[in-house]
Amino acid sequence: MARSAREAIRTRALAAGFDAVGFARPGAVRSAGERLHAFLAEGRHGDMRWLEDRSDWRADPTALWPDAKSVIVCGMNYGPPETPDDATRGVIASYARGRDYHELLKGRLKDVGNFIYSRLGADVKVFTDTAPVMEKPLAGAAGLGWQGKHTNLVSRDFGSWLLLGEIFTTLDLGEPDAVVDDACGSCTRCLEVCPTAAFPAPYQIDARRCISYLTIEYEGHIPVEFRAPIGNRIFGCDDCLAVCPWNKYARTAQQSKLAAREATIGPLLAELAALDDAAFRKRFAGTPVKRTGRDRFVRNVMIAIGNSDSPVLTASAQVRLSDASELVRAMAVWALRRLDTATFHAERAARLPHESDAVVRAEWERV
Repeated sequence: MARSAREAIRTRALAAGFDAVGFARPGAVRSAGERLHAFLAEGRHGDMRWLEDRSDWRADPTALWPDAKSVIVCGMNYGPPETPDDATRGVIASYARGRDYHELLKGRLKDVGNFIYSRLGADVKVFTDTAPVMEKPLAGAAGLGWQGKHTNLVSRDFGSWLLLGEIFTTLDLGEPDAVVDDACGSCTRCLEVCPTAAFPAPYQIDARRCISYLTIEYEGHIPVEFRAPIGNRIFGCDDCLAVCPWNKYARTAQQSKLAAREATIGPLLAELAALDDAAFRKRFAGTPVKRTGRDRFVRNVMIAIGNSDSPVLTASAQVRLSDASELVRAMAVWALRRLDTATFHAERAARLPHESDAVVRAEWERV
């Protein structure tokens, strides 16, 4: 019974648009829960306080839903095409260039969940980065791949490019799928390529140093030591994913709704610097980029402009010196200093006496 039910669910999930499907027991990630508690105790989660909330549930899915007997883990390939790099254009992480995947995956997961409920008579709950669930360890326990040295899931078939969603069910689907052995070997490319040295050791990450965290999750002023390494990355970073040798087996995403929008492929920094809140919301509606809000996003854009070594972007930084957001003003000061020293000194003489924000004043006064 369990085997036939598994195959029926797998068939339905693949028909719904998923590229990989595996089965695990809810209690399979307890060892990963120990690593989570150590990660939190060391403060490596930074300001992501939601990781602390219900960390016991995250560490042990049987606490999240005691009645669950099986977990179906579904993966959707989002392998990106190659994109050119130009310092006057911003780089947005591949997963965020198309429609927000959360809604897309949730709809497909509900389709499979409804099948389980109506045809197999079991209760279900579906999750995709929306609940205290450790998705990558569960995906490993379900045989979809292994967590590489960059802590992300690596698949033999899709490289580092799988979006994950889970279906918890009261249906007992028997033994889990075979675990895939770690095949990173002696390779350390992902660790070495990180611009901010965010990996203190293989299989460990300090989010406080990660460009994805800094440009997406972090709400404050980005520390000076990380600004130059950020380069022109304005939302997330794919470096550790893209360099993985297992990507030789990856393929470009087939789901049209994950296809990159024109507005997210190498957008001009000058255009992004000019966005007010309404224009930002309109440009990035329906994409993950919208979640940062305009101020944090333009903060990132100012850093990219400062790293562009392009004098033509001086005016874009200069205009943002009057921005209502201190996040933006501070980084505009930093960018202007790097692009045009003479203009920087002239603007400082005019603006510093009237600047009330301590952090922005410190940027003007930085030696």
